[in-house]
Amino acid sequence: MSPVNPLDDAATARAVVDDDGVVLEWNDGAVRLLGYGPDEVVGRPASELCAVEGGCEGLLAPLSVERRTTATVSLRHRDGRTVPVGLIGHRRPPRAGRPGHWLLVAPVGETSGPLRPDDPLAVVELVQSPCATAVFDTGLRLRAMNADMARVLGAPADRLRGLRVTDIGARPELTEVEQAMRQVLETGEHRSVRVYIPQIGGSTSRAWLTSMAPVRDDRGEIRGVSLASHDFTEQLRARERLELVNEASTRVGTTLDVRRTAQEFADVLVPALADHVSVDLLDPEDGGDPPSEPPPPTVPVRLRRVADRSVVTRARGLPDVGELAAYPATTLQAESLSQARTLVVTDTPRALARRFAYRDGLDTRAVEVGMHSAMAVPLRARGMILGVALLTRHRQQEPFSRDDVLLAEEVAATAAVGIDNARRYSREREVALALQRSLLPRSLPITAALQAASRYLPAARAGGVGGDWFDIIPLSGMRVAMVVGDVVGHGVQASATMGRLRTAVRTLADIDLAPDELLTHLDDLVVRLSEEAGNDGSPGEVGATCLYAVYDPVSRRCSLARAGHQPPLMVLPGGLPEPVEMPAGPPLGVGGLPFEAAELDLPEGTVLAFYTDGLVMNRGLDVDAGRVLLQEALAEPAASLDESCEQVLATLLPRGDVADDVALLLARTRGLPASKVATWDIPADPALVAAIRKQAVKQLDHWGLEDAAFTAELVVSELVTNAIRYGARPIRLRLIHGSTTLICEVSDTSHTAPHLRRARTFDEGGRGLLLVAQLTQRWGTRHTPDGKTIWAELALLDEA
Repeated sequence: MSPVNPLDDAATARAVVDDDGVVLEWNDGAVRLLGYGPDEVVGRPASELCAVEGGCEGLLAPLSVERRTTATVSLRHRDGRTVPVGLIGHRRPPRAGRPGHWLLVAPVGETSGPLRPDDPLAVVELVQSPCATAVFDTGLRLRAMNADMARVLGAPADRLRGLRVTDIGARPELTEVEQAMRQVLETGEHRSVRVYIPQIGGSTSRAWLTSMAPVRDDRGEIRGVSLASHDFTEQLRARERLELVNEASTRVGTTLDVRRTAQEFADVLVPALADHVSVDLLDPEDGGDPPSEPPPPTVPVRLRRVADRSVVTRARGLPDVGELAAYPATTLQAESLSQARTLVVTDTPRALARRFAYRDGLDTRAVEVGMHSAMAVPLRARGMILGVALLTRHRQQEPFSRDDVLLAEEVAATAAVGIDNARRYSREREVALALQRSLLPRSLPITAALQAASRYLPAARAGGVGGDWFDIIPLSGMRVAMVVGDVVGHGVQASATMGRLRTAVRTLADIDLAPDELLTHLDDLVVRLSEEAGNDGSPGEVGATCLYAVYDPVSRRCSLARAGHQPPLMVLPGGLPEPVEMPAGPPLGVGGLPFEAAELDLPEGTVLAFYTDGLVMNRGLDVDAGRVLLQEALAEPAASLDESCEQVLATLLPRGDVADDVALLLARTRGLPASKVATWDIPADPALVAAIRKQAVKQLDHWGLEDAAFTAELVVSELVTNAIRYGARPIRLRLIHGSTTLICEVSDTSHTAPHLRRARTFDEGGRGLLLVAQLTQRWGTRHTPDGKTIWAELALLDEA
């Protein structure tokens, strides 16, 4: 049923009066009540209607808020008699360009009088009812009510009798109640409505369950509606508190980030419990644990703001998130921490603002918004004091109650555990990151064989820093090794294991093992590490994957093997990215299974892309889909390998949110011209060593390396003589002219490696390798399928 127009309802007198006391509207009910027509009243002062001079003063004071008032006033009828009228005044503040005004209502006619004894509405028992009860007629006008209902409505029955519910109160919720009463009249069925409205005459809001039933006469005809209202505010608030605690348990601590956890705590409490919440934490000294004892009560406390939430725009004077500020002993935060308990202060805004005078403008802002209640709650977890949360109210009219304190403490306890977990994780993550960065190469070595670029991104989520690593290792003969690996697990343990494996790879690479042999030795190491990890009787959980490749710029060949790792992508000059076909190999730590190597011929300018699973398995992608995206990113033209790395990360990790560690290594191959390499087959005749020396010197002259000729001649002589004396045919000498080094290599088919020793005074030999070691910057032996190679590197003077 559509609502009745209030100015056309003659059973209720209604008038609208502006803040200057001038009548703006006058309905038919007002005409019935006082006899004046609208043309006689509208535009004139309402005070002229008062029968007693000054009798209406103060009744209609201008206000900026909604308000309801009741009063019985003596008004002058048009015929000159005095009419006592019970008025209900509804204050309507300025809104949407319309000025403030008062709506005055009063019942008219027989509905404003008491019920006849034979009226069916009068026989309804009201006085003994345990709840607020009232009876309305078929016009939905109040005819009777008990004392509880009078208390709820804030006026006695003689002032309200004859008015509708929407006349008694102007809240929109009462329109819903009146509509339900109409449905009871129409259907004869019971109805219930829940409303949550401010308590009339008070500052608090109450929740009501209003039940309605039809009132019937002896013939069963509906003569009205009985209404009973039950206050279930406390039950509702208890449920809301439980819901808030449950919401806090699911929303607070979703990440292991301190600031985000604190902000989640503040977001849960605003506006459900407070109008503004700030969270400040103590800074642990030297990165350790926060204190377990409260700070002294007379010393200012230094706190760092980590979260802030308000129902209004950010107030000036508040510390910025991340700012470290000093809180004097008189502040609520400092007092709460020093006493290690929750403090609540309720006062006038001006008195409460003195608590915030420690920062310019903050006290003024407290007065402006009307702050009237504040609560400081310490944050404690695992016996440590982490900080304090400050809750304030200015929009909510009720002060903080004891139940609010208990609720805030319970939610704060949940948040404190989450913050402490995040703090501990952050500290461990920082340690793992520091360890990881100390173990990873700070810069890639510059070699004649490769141009390289890399990226490493630690995990940003709960998993923490993992054990991904990459490396480029210069080898003998201008060759270079490329390695990328991933240790199972996260945290400091994974980083430490990664460091051990990286060191092992460098050690094994230094003795020039082939890729498949190197992985075999590395697999043995991981098996031993796993046994050590499980030395308490439980099985170990150490595992890793690895890809190891060796590139020779002289032959332009690449030998590579993998242990459970993703194969690299290869981009030939002018071609598209494609996976390298190579044997898979078991992950490290399985033990007892073989590894196989693959051989590739790579044209100069070929790009090899090595990566870990974190790059291609982010955003819920499987490995194949991630590899396709990687191929598309590598296919995009780029001015440099660094730019290509950025393109890859932008394509596969557009948000930068890394669920697992990411390692990426791009290498572009270079080739050494044939003119920079000289090779001789050496007869097994010591008498020909002098001729070999002359040929080597002649080649050095051709390369313009006269300054290095003397040293190189001695090294060649010693290495060739040693090979003729102790090696096996065939014997070969190779000189390689690098940009900064000259490499001398002598190969033979013997697998016996020479070793450095100290010759005695009268020994005729044994000084050759010692001489080589003294004349060169480094030397060594590498084994080949056909034998061994003794090599030595001589540093060349800067040609510039």
